[in-house]
Amino acid sequence: MDRRTFSGQRWLGVLLRGLHLVAVIVLGAALLGAPVSSNQAVIGLWSTGLAMLGLDTWSKPSHLREASGISVLVKLALVGWMAIDAASRGVVFWLVVVWSAIFAHAPAKLRHAIIIPPGR
Repeated sequence: MDRRTFSGQRWLGVLLRGLHLVAVIVLGAALLGAPVSSNQAVIGLWSTGLAMLGLDTWSKPSHLREASGISVLVKLALVGWMAIDAASRGVVFWLVVVWSAIFAHAPAKLRHAIIIPPGR
């Protein structure tokens, strides 16, 4: 399995995942009525998710052909939907949270299954 790396890549991934988790928490708090901006949380969620996808795909180019990479694309699309349709945020937020929890704990054989075969 070919992987590309650079110095500090692991810590960049840790930083992005930490910021992503903060955005998830802030959005959840906003949806529960906290006086925070759900718009900014959605932007933070989408941008950190996109950055993590970019880092993972750069590191392992086959990532977007695997179930895990496709799952992230679906989640980014759902977060994009939340950005466009504020009324749907509550339902879509919980769909993404449940999907993320299930997929994160699924067996590696499923997460890394090649869904889109390599081109010839």
